[in-house]
Parts: sequence; structure tokens; C-alpha cells
Amino acid sequence: MNGTPKFKETLVMDFLVEDRFRFRRHVLFLIFFFLMMYSARFWHWYSGIYQYYVLFFVYCVLIGMVYINIYILVPRFFFKTKYVTYLVLLIIMGVAGLNMIGYSFKFFFEDFRVENIKKEGDRGSIYEGILMCVPIILTTTTVKLLQKWISDTKRITELKNLTLQMELNELRNQINPHFLFNMLNNVKALTRTDPEKASVVIVKLSEFLRYQLYENGEEKTLLVSEIDFLSNFLNLEKIRRDNFQFTISADTGDRTVKSTFIPPNLFTTFVENAVKHSVDISSQASYVKIEIRVENKTLYFTCTNSMNPGMTVPNANYGGLGLANIKRRLELLYGNAFELDIISGEKEYTVNLKTPV
Repeated sequence: MNGTPKFKETLVMDFLVEDRFRFRRHVLFLIFFFLMMYSARFWHWYSGIYQYYVLFFVYCVLIGMVYINIYILVPRFFFKTKYVTYLVLLIIMGVAGLNMIGYSFKFFFEDFRVENIKKEGDRGSIYEGILMCVPIILTTTTVKLLQKWISDTKRITELKNLTLQMELNELRNQINPHFLFNMLNNVKALTRTDPEKASVVIVKLSEFLRYQLYENGEEKTLLVSEIDFLSNFLNLEKIRRDNFQFTISADTGDRTVKSTFIPPNLFTTFVENAVKHSVDISSQASYVKIEIRVENKTLYFTCTNSMNPGMTVPNANYGGLGLANIKRRLELLYGNAFELDIISGEKEYTVNLKTPV
């Protein structure tokens, strides 16, 4: 019994937002609007079949105004906080639409008007049109705002759940016992052969763990911190593996780069995959190349790694759970404002990512 109101509320919200109900929403609105028009008086002022022509004409004009408001004025002006522009354009559209109806009555339908209807009815018809048009416009604008609020709320909730899942996966997979075991063994060996290098490894490992344990929990992190994290991660990998090289091209001294914030671990999955795919079983030289730059409020990230010809790599359809998760996270963070391109060649594997900042 307690779940029934919540179920009904969810059903109503889904009906207003979900794409699968879109056709039904429009049909229901068009029928409701037609019934409102049908109950009005103005079309009875004309004789014979022409009263239905008048009804259909006015119905089409007002429906056109409603849909222009829903799909042009509200998204392009109201949602972008251009309220004055939105109000001015809305008034212009209303005046133009009502004048179009008025002139059509005068020049096209005047000869078919019932003679015993007084001319003073024209003024009443305009008032009636305004009284019908204003609440419909306001109602559709309110519904559009409600749709956006519900959609944004669902996106935020889904993003939080996905972020939590990714953090758990990172704790389970990225800082895994096997990785730490190998690094500690390397440190143990280096303390005997090269104590100075062992000290460097310990410092980098501590910085790596500090970022994962503390900065990873924030909603946003500095881009330079993310770059330092990638550098520490790749340096540790270089110590673990022979014949491995990497480069990170990023102007960390640039003011724009230093002041840019991004979601934490935005690049981690791509770099981890690059490291994994660059392993060459024939002990040939392998590499990972990373390029990061910020231009015109846009972040460009490119990661290229060498490939073992005998290794099967997920295709550009974002194969693998890690890439599927990061793609969904990008969709929740940026909507359609990001571009992700993955190129799998014979000798190189490249990821190109572009996001707003």
C-alpha cells in the first residue's frame, strides 16, 4: 500500500520524460488542445463547412506557436537564462499569430460569416484567443521545465551511482595487491643494488597512493594533479618493465592548464589500457605517448601506445567493461558535448578525447 503513491509518481515522471512515451504525450496533448478549441465559440460564427475550415486553421496556427515555443524558444533562450529575449520573442510570436488569425478571418472567411453575428464579436474573438493561448503557452513552458528538471535529476543520480561503482572498481583493480606486491619487490631489490633509485620509487609510490586515497574522492581535481598522477603511474610502470618508454606532452606551466579542473581519473582507464596493450611478449621496445592541451575552453587528450601484433585489442565500439564505463561516465558528465575516437591500427592504438572545460 505504501508503495502505490510512489509507483504512480514514478509512472507520471516517466511519462513526462521518457522517449518511449513521446508519441503518446504528443497525441494526448493534441487531442486535449483540439477539445479546448472545439468548445470555443468563434468557429460557430461561420456557415456550413467553412466553420470547420476556420476551426482547423486556428488550431494549426496555435499548435504551431506552441511547438515553436517548446522546441525553439524555451531550449535556445529560456534554458540559457536569456529571459528578456525569450519574453520579447514570445510576445512577438503571440502578436504575429493572433494578427495572422485576425487578418485571415477578415480577408478569407468574412464572406462565410453568419450575418446575424454582430461585428463587435471580432474583439471578443481576439480576447478569447488570448485567453486560450496564454495558459497553453505557460503550461507547455512549465512542462518543458519540469522535463528538464526530472532529466537532470536522473542524470545526477545515475552519475553518482556510476562514480561510486567506478571508485570501488578502482580500489579493487587499480590499487590491487598484485601491483603493490610487484612494486614492493622491486623496491626490495633496488635497496641492495641502487638505494637512491629505491628512494625515488618509494616517493613516487607514496604520491601515487596519496592521489588515489584523497584527491580521487573529490568531485573535481586540477588537471595538473591528474597529469602528475599519470606521470607517477607511468614512471612506476617503467621501473617494473624493461624496454618501456613514455612521454607526456603538456604545458603544465600554462595559466589555462594550471587553472583547469576536471573530474578525477578521467584519463586513467585509457592510460591503463595503453600500458596493458603496449606489452610486447618478444621483449621489443614498447611505448606510451600522451598529449594534453587546453584551447578555447576545450580539453584535448590523446593517448597512443605501441601494440603487440599478436595481441587482440577491443575495437572502436568501446569493448571491455572499463571503456564502457568511462564512455557512460562521459555521457553523464558532458551529454553530447564530448568526442571520443578510438583507432586500432596494426602497430599503434590511439585514443582521442575532446571535452569542454
